[in-house]
Amino acid sequence: MTDVRPFTLEIPQAQLDDLNLRLDLTRWPERECVADWMQGTPLAALQELLGYWRNGYDWRRCEARLNGLGQFVTTIDGLNIHFIHVRSRHPGAMPLIMTHGWPGSVIEFMGVIEALTDPDDPAQAFDLVLPSLPGFGFSGKPTATGWGVEKIARTWGELMRRLGYTRWVAQGGDWGSAVTTAIGVQMLEGCAAIHLNMPIGRPQPEDLADPSPAELKALAALKHYQDWDSGYSTQQRTRPQTVGYGLVDSPAGLAGWIFEKMWAWTDNSGSPYDALSKDQILDNIMLYWLPATGASSARLYWESFGAFAPQEIELPVAVSAFPREILPTPRKWAERNFKNLIHWGEMDKGGHFAAWEQPAAFVAELRTAFSQIR
Repeated sequence: MTDVRPFTLEIPQAQLDDLNLRLDLTRWPERECVADWMQGTPLAALQELLGYWRNGYDWRRCEARLNGLGQFVTTIDGLNIHFIHVRSRHPGAMPLIMTHGWPGSVIEFMGVIEALTDPDDPAQAFDLVLPSLPGFGFSGKPTATGWGVEKIARTWGELMRRLGYTRWVAQGGDWGSAVTTAIGVQMLEGCAAIHLNMPIGRPQPEDLADPSPAELKALAALKHYQDWDSGYSTQQRTRPQTVGYGLVDSPAGLAGWIFEKMWAWTDNSGSPYDALSKDQILDNIMLYWLPATGASSARLYWESFGAFAPQEIELPVAVSAFPREILPTPRKWAERNFKNLIHWGEMDKGGHFAAWEQPAAFVAELRTAFSQIR
């Protein structure tokens, strides 16, 4: 337990008052020229969300929840790493480190903590370590280049060592998938297996000649992403500092930037609220607004966007495939790179934010996947 310090959130009221003032002074654009989300977050939808943010949302509720879980900070390679650490009451619980992505945060995991740490069957219990990525949430912001996913993966290995864990497993989606994949590629000491809910695979020429239904779906999703959904990533991987000015200065700009992904990337019937509540969405946005991470979180795209590429992994790998994942990977593509695929689960419902959207299914998948290596 070297250099692990308790961390308590106590956001000054003046900071919340400043947020309210900025919300009151929002300068709105004209409404979009279409009747849906095709041009981005609709004006009326964002005005409704910000109206609730200003007059109905309670940050202190979220703050108390995070403080009640057990938050900590440790300094690794000169950077403060913030993390939640929830130990199970059951002896022999399996240590599990779970990594969020963008535009998510540790808020993604709030609905699965209790089920994972305190199950009915003690043999299924996990100790949870939930770090905030460098530049995200209340982790430190790198001041020099080099904090890509490979270094983050090694940092997670050091974090688990400091917590006294000698055998552990890792899980992730989105950037969490990239970091967890890097843990597997590097075969970090102590890691026994990994679980991904966004595995990365790419087709080979023979796949394109006679694609299966699963491959056709994946190819269509990749084209949709490239044509309509990748503008944010192009901006963040090329000019993160530029986009960061607006995201750090304007709560309306930040909310519009993130809220659109709650619509585009969840399994919904037209509204983000089919998948997530206003409180869930705003709790997550607050972990970008309060620590002012619009630029620092975007900078990870500049550092490591190329990490979203197929890579061979010798460690045991488990996968849960959710139907509305933004970049689905058919099992056939994944098996080329995962030399020891111990589980492949096909879900009936759910999108990019697996634990957030479908907590019960996500928990069941982790129990099934990691039961094989306990």
